[in-house]
Amino acid sequence: MTDSLALINLSISEAATALRQGETTSVALTQATLARIKETEPTVQAYATVPADLALTAAERADREIAAGRDRGPLHGIPIGVKDNCYTKGILTEVGSKMLEGFVPDFDSTVVQKLYTAGAVLIGKTRCHEWSCGGSEPPTRTPWDLSRFPGGSSIGSGVALAARSAFGAIGTDTGGSIRIPASINNLVGMKATYGRVSMYGVLPLAWSLDHVGPLTRTVRDNALMLGAIAGHDPKDPNSARVGVPDYATGIESGVRSMRIGIDRGYFLYPGVVDSVRSVTETVIDELTSMGAKIIEISAPELALTRETLLTIRMVESASYHRHQIREKGHLYSPGTRATLQMGEVILATQYVAALRARERYRAAMNALFRRENLEALISPTIPLPTPLLPDLRKPRTDMNNGETPTDGFIHHVYPANLSGQPAISAPGGFTSSGLPIGYQLMGRPFEEATLYRIAYAYEQAQNWHERRPLHVYD
Repeated sequence: MTDSLALINLSISEAATALRQGETTSVALTQATLARIKETEPTVQAYATVPADLALTAAERADREIAAGRDRGPLHGIPIGVKDNCYTKGILTEVGSKMLEGFVPDFDSTVVQKLYTAGAVLIGKTRCHEWSCGGSEPPTRTPWDLSRFPGGSSIGSGVALAARSAFGAIGTDTGGSIRIPASINNLVGMKATYGRVSMYGVLPLAWSLDHVGPLTRTVRDNALMLGAIAGHDPKDPNSARVGVPDYATGIESGVRSMRIGIDRGYFLYPGVVDSVRSVTETVIDELTSMGAKIIEISAPELALTRETLLTIRMVESASYHRHQIREKGHLYSPGTRATLQMGEVILATQYVAALRARERYRAAMNALFRRENLEALISPTIPLPTPLLPDLRKPRTDMNNGETPTDGFIHHVYPANLSGQPAISAPGGFTSSGLPIGYQLMGRPFEEATLYRIAYAYEQAQNWHERRPLHVYD
């Protein structure tokens, strides 16, 4: 297997099999990926840094280990991208900000360390919004439509996968920043349970809301990546002391008799465009035909999520950046600086009230899942496919209160960040013009395996994940 295009279109699972059967090498996979980066970067700009020499050295080591029978697992020898807010020893880590321009960490974040332990090849640092909340310069573009919003803040991770310039990627998710680019780019993105994956060595946005997780092109690949990066870490005080299962075991068990809830009043509200609503209903119908039981529910507690999460996020972000902004505020872009400073005007009593509201919300969601005996809640990931880039600052006529198109994104993804429950976005279908549409599953704490099982069942019934963006194949 030597054709470069054939190599870069392999899934992680397929590439892992090919490596072990002697059909390819890690060096070949890495060279093909580096060539793809060189080919696509002028257009999509997914990477902040590409340490090509280090990647090839790691690939050579992986080939020697595999040949000697030292198999580290399914990521061994696989090129993986890592979001540029994760510390990488000896490799630039700038989180899209002039504040950290030229910064090279002297240690690895736990997630990167775990990737290395699994034998993965770090192919590059993917672009992210400045401090995971500002803009992206130079602009990253989705290969599905270069004129449209490509997602955020794990913007480069999603685009690299869509452009086939990585086999898998790491993102972070404080308010949907794994799941939103997954939906926009026809990918699988998992925000695991809070504390499931260590945040040690990851530059924070809001420490009590931040999550690290994988983006991939298939459900099984995602399960393999989460298995490699999850686990308790004593360096992270919020890391959960919960065992890590083999997420791929039982993934093919189907959905018969599984109870999946839908709150149509919240998740299919009037701001959801017709194409997204139609795709979501199709996913629901398909799961029903496979034996799942769809439970109509009403969860008024969901209405708490926006105000509560924004209060917590703004205060924690302002707290982290307060000294840096006072000393070197000119190194922040004006928009990012304003966003990060907003939390300084929020009263301590408001922050405490938001923390208490979060606990009430978590309790209510846990009670809902127990009362209705639910395995998951289903919804669109975001209420529209993705807007045109020039339209991001313009109010939409079908939204209230002068909202911009991307304001609605948080409506569907915030609930899982606030509760800390696992949530996955997976390919659900396409618009008539060929834009990807994702659907979301939100599950019980530490039951990511159940979400993988549901998403895998739908993936096998519909081959949406096999579609490729024409903009990078012309």
